[in-house]
Amino acid sequence: MSAVDTPTIRTIEWDMMDKTKFFPLSMLSTFSVRCCLYPLTVIKTRLQIQRKNHMYTGMIDAYRKIYKVEGFSGLYRGFWISSIQIVSGVFYVSTYEGVRHLLGQDPFTSQLDSRIKALIGGGCASVVGQTIIVPFDVLSQHLMVLGINNTKHGKFYMDTMGMNPLGLTLEPGMSRAHISGQIVRKIHQRDGFRGFYRGYIASLCAYVPNSALWWGLYTVYQDELVKILPTWISHLFIQAVAGTLGGFTTTIITNPLDVVRARLQVQRLDSMCNAFKVLWLEEGLQMFTKGLSARLVQSACFSFSIILGYETIKRISINEEYRSYIRW
Repeated sequence: MSAVDTPTIRTIEWDMMDKTKFFPLSMLSTFSVRCCLYPLTVIKTRLQIQRKNHMYTGMIDAYRKIYKVEGFSGLYRGFWISSIQIVSGVFYVSTYEGVRHLLGQDPFTSQLDSRIKALIGGGCASVVGQTIIVPFDVLSQHLMVLGINNTKHGKFYMDTMGMNPLGLTLEPGMSRAHISGQIVRKIHQRDGFRGFYRGYIASLCAYVPNSALWWGLYTVYQDELVKILPTWISHLFIQAVAGTLGGFTTTIITNPLDVVRARLQVQRLDSMCNAFKVLWLEEGLQMFTKGLSARLVQSACFSFSIILGYETIKRISINEEYRSYIRW
């Protein structure tokens, strides 16, 4: 879409932006959003990993117990390892925008519907992002299920989920760096480099459809909202709402796959089929809603915030020649 074809530009394309502005602002935005919403990731992971409801009965109960026993820092367990995702985020966004741009330039694909381009771009972006982030995801999830009990004798690491698949030696006074180093050594001793990609296929099965559907539905919801809402409503707000609706939809569809991914990476199950069997025996139909409440809240907040930041940054980064054609 160009400024010549329409009085306003609804979608800011890759070649319309100044990348020297876009990349640093995008990294800052992603880090800020993840920093604010990380506690929901910890809660979601613990709800997914626990067997039945032996530790937490729900999202609010998990929050209260983690905060009571481990303090505020318990809600940020593994954050600095997980924050490496801001690097994968740059590759993710670059891949998404780049694939959409290439599809628009190629004579065989240029006529594809914008929703199809978004779906394909989202899927490709997720493959690139997950390839970078899975090793850090494996490490951060092991840290998430460890708690710190604050006693008068000091801090004591404990296994909050009733399992210690790596056989970690948890002693009073151990630093986060020491614990992280021990996890890395244990994983490498048991599985070699391959251990850091445990659950990689499950991650692709969970996140590639999730990413593709999210971007595709984001475009669909955006188009429909533009049709039914008054023209005076902020287009940036419409995009943020469309992202939230897309996040809700994809989260409900892909939740079982995310639970399987978490179980594979932390409980060291040997295959996706085995993980499904274990989940079915332990949870029955509840396997489809395990950790769903926390994931829905996380998805709604994350989708709204990410799109709000992402589309704002695209507007700030747009080249001067297009600036008068964008709508806030």
